[in-house]
Amino acid sequence: MRVTQGMLSNNMLRNLSNSYDSLGKYMDQLSTGKKINRPSDDPVVAMKGMNYRTQVTEIEQYQRNTSEVHNWMDNSDSALDQATQALQRLRELAVQGSNGTYEEGQRENIAQEVDQLRDHLADIANTKVNGKYIFNGTKTDTPPVIDGVVQEGGGDVVVEVASGTKLKANIDAGEVFSSDLFDDIQAFSDALRSDIPDGELDANIASLDNHIDNVVNERADLGARMNRLDLIEDRLSSQEVTANKMMSDNEDIDLEKVIMKLTTQESVHRAALSAGSRIIQPTLTDFLR
Repeated sequence: MRVTQGMLSNNMLRNLSNSYDSLGKYMDQLSTGKKINRPSDDPVVAMKGMNYRTQVTEIEQYQRNTSEVHNWMDNSDSALDQATQALQRLRELAVQGSNGTYEEGQRENIAQEVDQLRDHLADIANTKVNGKYIFNGTKTDTPPVIDGVVQEGGGDVVVEVASGTKLKANIDAGEVFSSDLFDDIQAFSDALRSDIPDGELDANIASLDNHIDNVVNERADLGARMNRLDLIEDRLSSQEVTANKMMSDNEDIDLEKVIMKLTTQESVHRAALSAGSRIIQPTLTDFLR
């Protein structure tokens, strides 16, 4: 087959164009740090990248959910701790009032402190976090205690903290801040202001013990869920590291390899330019120089 000057020139230009494409590809990779810059560069890598990014986004959302649940639980536990202290103080007052050594004026003073503790428990029941009442279930816009009257609460606040895993964020406020609690405290206050013998105040000690037990049980259940949430957070952290590594392995370049390829391609390109300049047929002007 006869090889003409035009064929040599066309082949040289085509090869130089391919060399420029390779140089541009490696420059783009170095500039962006990614193996591909458009889906057409490698559809398989692009499709895998979409799946990995979706997985990372889901994990990040679950981490935000766990943070919200942690905030809810931490504030609930703190409020229950304050409620326990208030109930224990009420029990101490019940013991003091039943020992038979206090006069009528002193019992009135005890009753006044009991009233203040009752109002304090109502304030705890109406605890708000980020504008939400945390002790009224799903009715987060309604206070659970209004003017000393316990309102009907909503359902459980359930948050998905991992794929297929949902966790209850709130506590059963009806077991802690119930109508019976405030009625028993009011009955204790009324008894202190009445003429009943001091010994009959012992019944209030038993009722307060029951309410303290209820708070302790709810805190135990809450603590168990908080421990499980910690385990879920650890698992999400591990999954995040793995997902980001897989996404990086799929998309990110190996910097050293790309630099070597770029350097090699530059050398090849210079050699192609040098060889191409020799195969171009000299003109009459070149001979006249």
